[in-house]
Amino acid sequence: MSSNNNNNNNDSIDAILQLPQRKLVVAQSDVLLDDDKQAKNEIFILMVEESRGSAGGRAAGSGHRRISKVYGFSCAGGGKRCEKVFETDDPAKVEQFDIPYSAVAMDIRLSDGQPYVVQGIVDPEFIASYKNVTSNLK
Repeated sequence: MSSNNNNNNNDSIDAILQLPQRKLVVAQSDVLLDDDKQAKNEIFILMVEESRGSAGGRAAGSGHRRISKVYGFSCAGGGKRCEKVFETDDPAKVEQFDIPYSAVAMDIRLSDGQPYVVQGIVDPEFIASYKNVTSNLK
């Protein structure tokens, strides 16, 4: 077994993507962290805090999603060069990020090539909006 030091860091994009907590992944393009030929990709991970009544199917829309934390990564050449460029769990900052309600099951590949499924969306317009929010918050 080869050991990849990048994945041992709890702040690595792989570690955050594999956390058991619900999350929404918003990316500039397909998330292929093992593809070292992939062009630059901006990836935001919104950690979801479920309210009472929102787990599973939301009957008649009861319950709501709240984002508890936001991570932003800038990746070049796959996940081996993903740099965390933003992180906040400040509610006043988190609420400035629009929630992509159109997120669906999305197949991604982790840095080691392992396929993984997350809730997410590839949407350059959301990424542009998020980058605008982060630049105003820094």
